[in-house]
Amino acid sequence: MGLVETMRRARVDDNHAEITAALRAVGASVQSLASVGKGCPDLLVGYRGKNYIFEVKDGSKPASRQHLNQKQQEWRSRWEGSVHIVRSVQGALGMIGAVK
Repeated sequence: MGLVETMRRARVDDNHAEITAALRAVGASVQSLASVGKGCPDLLVGYRGKNYIFEVKDGSKPASRQHLNQKQQEWRSRWEGSVHIVRSVQGALGMIGAVK
């Protein structure tokens, strides 16, 4: 019998691709972590020698839909570094110091 491998389908916020594209457009390296699951943040970003970890939330949705879920809260409580919540392209670019 062969090895069966299943991949988790990543659920991302509607603005995930837009934020990723904008970060790359200013020269940032962007690695999506969305498929990791288990509360892990959405993006690993490198810009001008610094690393950033972003949890993407859709700022156009009601505040009640922008909260961290239980797994995300648990992940953050165990992480000893910083994690930034970004809700827009402008917010993501501002966080790395590349505001347009």
